[in-house]
Amino acid sequence: MKPSNLNNENADLFIPDETDPAIAISRTTHLGIGAHQDDLEFMAMHGILECYGQADKWFSGVTCTNGSGSARTGPFTGFTDDEMQEVRLREQQEAARVGEYGFMAQLGYVSSEIKAAGRKQFGEDLKTLLIAARPKIVYTHNPADKHTTHIAVVTTLIRILRSLPKPERPKQVIGCEGWRDLDWLPDDKKVVMDLSANPDLAVKLNGLFKSQISGGKRYDLAVQGRRQANATFLDSHSVDKATSVCFGMDLTPLIEDDSLDIAKYTCSLIDEFKADVCKKIDG
Repeated sequence: MKPSNLNNENADLFIPDETDPAIAISRTTHLGIGAHQDDLEFMAMHGILECYGQADKWFSGVTCTNGSGSARTGPFTGFTDDEMQEVRLREQQEAARVGEYGFMAQLGYVSSEIKAAGRKQFGEDLKTLLIAARPKIVYTHNPADKHTTHIAVVTTLIRILRSLPKPERPKQVIGCEGWRDLDWLPDDKKVVMDLSANPDLAVKLNGLFKSQISGGKRYDLAVQGRRQANATFLDSHSVDKATSVCFGMDLTPLIEDDSLDIAKYTCSLIDEFKADVCKKIDG
């Protein structure tokens, strides 16, 4: 459906169980906010699994871009931008249906609009959804990611969250792995998210995005491999406690203290990693 309270006329709101939109949005407890179709399933699986089949917990999703600039290979080679947008929108809706999301909002912006200075309309749409949903936990990109659209999403999100009264802000904001993993984070700074429960659901969701993986870019296998590697390499002195793990960067301090600079906060974690490496080498 076309939501009337969002700026972009190309925005789409999908309610898998056809609940009234206001109720569907307000029941959200865990909210994933990603740049592209498939980002939520690859980075916010913890929230999806936490809520799956639960009556009192609901994962909902926001995808910010329209998928028009995505690579086209295999059976999608000849697709136009409009055709590709429709394919990707439907894939994301199907993921929301399979994952039993509370709602799935696709804002329909092109990447250049997300990255433009100011990003006023995009920010307003995020704020509209955040006020209506009031999630307890938000999953998004981490600011050490190398994808510039991912960075634009997380920095805009933090700015918008800071514009809300503190009682209305989420209790936790997690920056997730994407175009860079987070195994370099000091262990005491990692948000360790166990994804071992319901591996079949994770595999099914990862494999729904045929437009991205059918031509040889096997994001589904890569994400699964990363999660398995994280589980094994997390601790060198004990047996594995999980079979699938993803790491997150705790961004909660950035919405608890509005004076914290995003870049300085992120680079302080990199500095901790550097200091740990140097300390071990120097003995």
